[in-house]
Amino acid sequence: MAINEKFIINLQGKSYVTYEGLLDLAHQKNLKSLVVDLIQMPTPENNMTAICKATATTEDGIFTDIGDANPQSVNSTIAPHIIRMASTRAKARVLRDLTNVGMTAFEELNLDENMNVTEYDNIQEEPPTRRQVETIKKLAEELNVNVDYDKLSKKSAGTLISKMLGEVKRT
Repeated sequence: MAINEKFIINLQGKSYVTYEGLLDLAHQKNLKSLVVDLIQMPTPENNMTAICKATATTEDGIFTDIGDANPQSVNSTIAPHIIRMASTRAKARVLRDLTNVGMTAFEELNLDENMNVTEYDNIQEEPPTRRQVETIKKLAEELNVNVDYDKLSKKSAGTLISKMLGEVKRT
């Protein structure tokens, strides 16, 4: 079993797996449960850092890992949702162990609002559809990110839309 290519994001020449891809692969490996516990509430004393522990269970065993998030490790649109981001990061990390995926999850990254989000795909293929461009413009405005539409391919536009929709849902 392998991760579907649609769940891999290329950013500045490096590949990252999405949480959705890890979850998809975990279900292929008969994921029975995925439980998250909040270990540390964000407070001024701990630099507003939330820490969550995720436990995933399959027929083959139990896997545990942690994830953290604070205002310095997320972009400004995610900052109000620190606990949810810590939870997502913990789940992504435990699912990487469960699925034996070594690449970093996209959700674990600290994405700067000014990062050039068009680096998702270095290969120019078919240009994005007009509908894809319209969707990206709407999502980019909502997420307050800049997109260089000239560098998008149809494939990278689809990947970018999926990721942006995930960010919108978390906010």
